[in-house]
Amino acid sequence: MRRLLLALVLPGAMAATPAAEPVLPATPAAWQAAAMRDIAAGYEVTLAKHAGALDPHNPAFTADLAKARDHGLALAARVTNAQGYAAALQGFTVRIHDGHAGLRERFDLAASVPPRWPGFVAAWRGDLFVYAAEGDAARAGERIVSCDGRTARQLMEDNVFAFQGRSDEAGQWWSEAPYLFSDTHNPFVARPQRCVFEQAGRRVTRELHWRPATAQARTWQEGTMTADTLPVGLTEPRPGLFWMAMPTFKPNDAERAAYHAVRTRIATGRDAFLRAQAVVVDLRRNSGGNSTWSRDFAMALWGEDRVRRRAAAATRDERTWYRASAGNIAHYRQARDMFQAQGETATVRLLEEIGTGMLAAQAAGQPYWIKGDAGDDAPPPPADPASDQPGDPAPFTRPVYVIVPGDCASACLDAVDVFKLFANTKLVGAPSSADSTYMDVRRQELPGGLARVLVPTKLYVNRPRGNGQFYRPDIPVTTVQWNRADFQRVIEDDLKR
Repeated sequence: MRRLLLALVLPGAMAATPAAEPVLPATPAAWQAAAMRDIAAGYEVTLAKHAGALDPHNPAFTADLAKARDHGLALAARVTNAQGYAAALQGFTVRIHDGHAGLRERFDLAASVPPRWPGFVAAWRGDLFVYAAEGDAARAGERIVSCDGRTARQLMEDNVFAFQGRSDEAGQWWSEAPYLFSDTHNPFVARPQRCVFEQAGRRVTRELHWRPATAQARTWQEGTMTADTLPVGLTEPRPGLFWMAMPTFKPNDAERAAYHAVRTRIATGRDAFLRAQAVVVDLRRNSGGNSTWSRDFAMALWGEDRVRRRAAAATRDERTWYRASAGNIAHYRQARDMFQAQGETATVRLLEEIGTGMLAAQAAGQPYWIKGDAGDDAPPPPADPASDQPGDPAPFTRPVYVIVPGDCASACLDAVDVFKLFANTKLVGAPSSADSTYMDVRRQELPGGLARVLVPTKLYVNRPRGNGQFYRPDIPVTTVQWNRADFQRVIEDDLKR
């Protein structure tokens, strides 16, 4: 069993002390020079340290990275301000086509020129709809047919996916649509002026009146897939229906305690779950982190050895290659120390193994340390990994519904991988996002101080879930509001059937 163990993003850069606040350029020429400098530097760091740069399974990596650089530099040549600088970095990043790589600005882009909005926020539900609106700007639930002669899909491609997200992943339409009508003053896009809306078969054309974005705008943008955020923990909205909220895999102290408490509750009261009508796993607002939290929950529910056997069988041909560089080794050492302080001993052991392996590879002049199967020295698995074995706890066969948001990626997808090892799991909600085979990100500040580069430190070979592969829901939920009541109603209806 390999990938079941860890997907990791540390919260800070590798510097021992936080980087100083950047000094912003003061002239258009200085902003242009900064954009040219930082895209070139981001390219060089990525080429030198990204896990994919030496990947023999992806010979097009370096050529594609060069194309991303050239596109970013072409935009940078037209930059005159902070908004153009950020857009040029985004143009470079989006061409890498990997949510775990690229450049991020280090300053508050909204501080100089606040974003604007037309009084409504959009949501994608297989088409573009008004999620919520102020006053007469639009009507919640209306379909947005077109703007300025461009269809909703073309608007998304031109104004969103040219600078963020990945349009070939169905879930990204769900996660990026709320930002279609957010004017961040990107000089390379045309802000919509007139849009056609449709509701109940009637169409109306409205002029858009752009104004400074309010706190309400931001709340609606963040809430299109999580109208009601639930804290980490297990609740029982009605007898026999257990609801496990997993909004983060980067938990704080209180959230870690909540995860541990859930595992203890299942272990000490498992009979209640064996008799349950259903268990719901709510992944809304989960953007990844450490995959051990979902693994621990699955082991508590189905049984530790059952999860291990099935995961080992699913990933028997998979290998993890760690790029053995000084920065990457320091990254895993810092991660080890962080989890040591949190008392997560199993994760600490894994990180110690990774760090030691990378040091050995570096000393031998090898670009990667290749982690073998953690079970290589154990007895071979049974011919049928899904069959029960002596010592297994009573099988858990009740329905499990996993609510998947469109931005589910990284460790969130690892969670779905584990849950879908069992036939009693159904996915509910939206298509997920996808991962490349490059994971476990560290952040490195660029010398100019304006941006940082994201560096994936490892790659997967023969991962069952392929590069760019996403999950589609067994039960799509296309209601515009997407709140807990909607999901419970859909789940209750499915249980009746």
